[in-house]
Amino acid sequence: MPLKSQLERRMFMTTIAVGGAVGGTSAGNASPAPVWAPVPIPEQAPAHEAVAELPGTRLWYWDTGGIGRPVILMHAATHSAAGWVYQQPVLARAGYRAIGYSRRGYFRSDPGDPANPGFAADDLDNLIQHLKLGKVDLVAAALGGFFALDFALAYPDKVRTLTIVSSLMGITDADYAAVNARLRPPFFAGLPHEFQELSPSYRAGNPEGLAAWLELEHQAVPDVRIIPQSKQPLNWARLETIRQPTLLMTGESDLYTPPSLLRMQAQHMPHAEVATIAEAGHSPYWEQPTVFNRLLLNFLARH
Repeated sequence: MPLKSQLERRMFMTTIAVGGAVGGTSAGNASPAPVWAPVPIPEQAPAHEAVAELPGTRLWYWDTGGIGRPVILMHAATHSAAGWVYQQPVLARAGYRAIGYSRRGYFRSDPGDPANPGFAADDLDNLIQHLKLGKVDLVAAALGGFFALDFALAYPDKVRTLTIVSSLMGITDADYAAVNARLRPPFFAGLPHEFQELSPSYRAGNPEGLAAWLELEHQAVPDVRIIPQSKQPLNWARLETIRQPTLLMTGESDLYTPPSLLRMQAQHMPHAEVATIAEAGHSPYWEQPTVFNRLLLNFLARH
């Protein structure tokens, strides 16, 4: 079967499987959809917390330890390493060594010199060396996906798998820029983050979860937001060279990365599989953690 046909079939089957797991009715089936229910924040697994003294910066991290495969969680622009509360205990319980860290200027990490924000890929590489890790699995959300891809391109021998969640990826090609310009009008940038990133279902149905998300957002950037540099500009040509198994995920209600944009990304990643999560926006790992975690664990187990 040609690669394009395989990709289209894989994307279709994954979308149907995930949508059916979350809820909704299919054609010819009059059964009501399962009731969507909020997921309480689980008790966290024991973890070591510290500030790593790295070249040019000091980064806060947590690490569940153990001898399992290291899975590094890379946060979005609106959160920090403290935002992975739904994934930390699940990964640890599954036998993985879960690690989260805050980038420069984020919660408990040193901002350093704003005029010299450094390279995010180098900061991650220095952290990996500091923790004496071998190959790692990277799970990156939104802006974190920019830096996970840049790291995979700069240090390909250090990455086992990539999971990129609801990320624009930082692609600079003109066709991609045109699509994104059609998706979000100029006033979108000034809207509240919770409107931009959380689905209507979540904001309406889980006020406690919304409050917790907002609290994490407010603490994430205590001063000026630091945006580290990428080693090289990201474009389709570079993306097509990535050979690591990759899982691309987004929420069906994501205003940044809707399923159509995810499919566009996947066309340039021959080793990627795609999943969309029903009733989730730009933060599916927070809004629908049960489905998200199942997809992630299944992917990691296969690779």
